[in-house]
Amino acid sequence: MTSKPANEKEQILRKPEWLKIKLNTNDEYKGLKKLMREKNLHTVCEEARCPNIHECWGERRTATMMILGDVCTRACRFCAVKTGLPNELDLAEPERVADSVEIMNLKHVVITMVARDDLKDGGAGVLAETVRAIRRKTPQTSVEVLPSDLGGLEENLKLLMDARPDILNHNIETVRRLTPRVRARAKYERSLEFLRKAKEMQPDIPTKSSLMIGLGEEWDEIIEVMDDLRANNVDIMTIGQYLQPSKKHLPVKKYYSPIEFGKLRKIAMEKGFKHCEAGPLVRSSYHADEQVNEATKTRQLQAEEV
Repeated sequence: MTSKPANEKEQILRKPEWLKIKLNTNDEYKGLKKLMREKNLHTVCEEARCPNIHECWGERRTATMMILGDVCTRACRFCAVKTGLPNELDLAEPERVADSVEIMNLKHVVITMVARDDLKDGGAGVLAETVRAIRRKTPQTSVEVLPSDLGGLEENLKLLMDARPDILNHNIETVRRLTPRVRARAKYERSLEFLRKAKEMQPDIPTKSSLMIGLGEEWDEIIEVMDDLRANNVDIMTIGQYLQPSKKHLPVKKYYSPIEFGKLRKIAMEKGFKHCEAGPLVRSSYHADEQVNEATKTRQLQAEEV
């Protein structure tokens, strides 16, 4: 039996010690999972196999709701969410999400979505209505939205921003050079434009973006992403380690150490970001409740007093 030449082998990197995850399936975790199933809701925590699910569900009792179904019209090579042709639109979903937020008594909730390129508005209408439904049910809850690029159409973004979420989060995902290989249909410049226009429409609403590293980018390219985000007035940045969801997805090229993440956080703050969360297990909505600005906290207090 002959072995493959070295250049034909796909190098598989072994996970370092700092990526070991402590599982915690306590009653809080089990209760939240039961609620999601009863309300027929999806979470990106489950669909994207987030490594922090046991911490967020079991200890912090927070979750990122994923609306518009669990089938995405795009097939990004880093993402574990199912791809294909989505089912019909569920217009009752916003109220179910709002009911769940009320039952869980959440102070902060992140609402994300699958890409819905099959819809004229990209799903912006249902996402906006979800924000409004949560406002009606629990006005003290701050709402962060994490949409796709909504087809890159300004009118779709306006539809969402008119609902006035507390944070607009749209992920750049990877560096400019790797975008065509990593992301499906999405474009680096279009994501920057999306974030810039969101800030122009509602200057007082913080904008946020997330970067995965470990896909083969260079250090200088990571810094370039920071500069590009700041040039488009992005307020908050998160940086996390890419983890390969399955053998069908892109392989990990490098595991960054906690020290390297610490350096990146320091650089980001020096460049003017109001907040930067950076670490091996950091994801876009990780500790999102800690990133709410003072204006939002004031609105929460006023709502609680009414």
